[in-house]
Amino acid sequence: MYSAISKSAPLFARGPAFSTTAMVSISRITVIGGGQMGSGIAQVAATHKHEVTLVDVSQEALSRGKAYMAKSLKRIAKKKHAEDEAAQSQFVDEVMSRVSLSTKPQEAVSRADLVIEAIVENLKVKQDLFAQLSKAAPQQAILASNTSSLPIGKIAELLDSQQKQRFIGLHFFNPVPQMKLVEVVRTKEANQEVVDSAVAWVKAIGKAPAVCKDTPGFIVNRLLLPYMMEAIRLLERDVASAQDIDTAMKLGAGYPMGPFELCDYVGLDTIKFIVDGWHKDGEGLKGNPLFASSKKLDELVKQGRLGVKSGKGFYDY
Repeated sequence: MYSAISKSAPLFARGPAFSTTAMVSISRITVIGGGQMGSGIAQVAATHKHEVTLVDVSQEALSRGKAYMAKSLKRIAKKKHAEDEAAQSQFVDEVMSRVSLSTKPQEAVSRADLVIEAIVENLKVKQDLFAQLSKAAPQQAILASNTSSLPIGKIAELLDSQQKQRFIGLHFFNPVPQMKLVEVVRTKEANQEVVDSAVAWVKAIGKAPAVCKDTPGFIVNRLLLPYMMEAIRLLERDVASAQDIDTAMKLGAGYPMGPFELCDYVGLDTIKFIVDGWHKDGEGLKGNPLFASSKKLDELVKQGRLGVKSGKGFYDY
């Protein structure tokens, strides 16, 4: 793993906000969606001294997100201050003090410099959300989606031309506190200053940015999904067992996880949702056999064997 901080890091050493020529100053973050991804993003931003508002539809959902952050922060605190319980508690309390909770998205974005959406992977729901948020957010605010599979440009379709210039993808990886990569997705309409500001902010929170065009799957998933689907087809053709395929890729290719372990971790329903969408209507991917449906995958999803989150997938947990 390599350092995510560039030579420009001293700009961020004095505090969370940053401002350079032709750059957007970012110190206040609003995250829409209090699930594992959204709360993880909020946690990382707050850890790096940003003022964060986490938004969800109910106090119950926000309480779950807050509990997830607290549990994650306690693990980090134990590593940072192994023999000092007081320092551990202080670390957790200081980070959590920077996080506000809200069930009112339009109010929550009214002072935001950066708005990040991390809700359900449903195009219309995301479009409608940003149509509302764009009216309430400051004119200079950057709007971003954390989608892993939907086209960024399509999510922004209901926005006006000025708002589209400030709309990008910021795709974090799960679990957010541990995973260093953030894909910064640039649409055709996105202003270069906005992209540059997003890249600088990603570095400022200790992550490594990878900039790419708005294309299905961006970088990682575009390469990863065909790999996982071909592994499933090998299993369907009885070439080898799931265990042996995983062993082969870990020991022969040096991968930390085999494709079936990875499938179970990602979620089989998530994989099916993405590949079905790409095969049906993905730009440049429609009808591509790489993303054709898999009988084995369909059966497991129908049975509720979704992977780690359901306790059973290709493996039992």
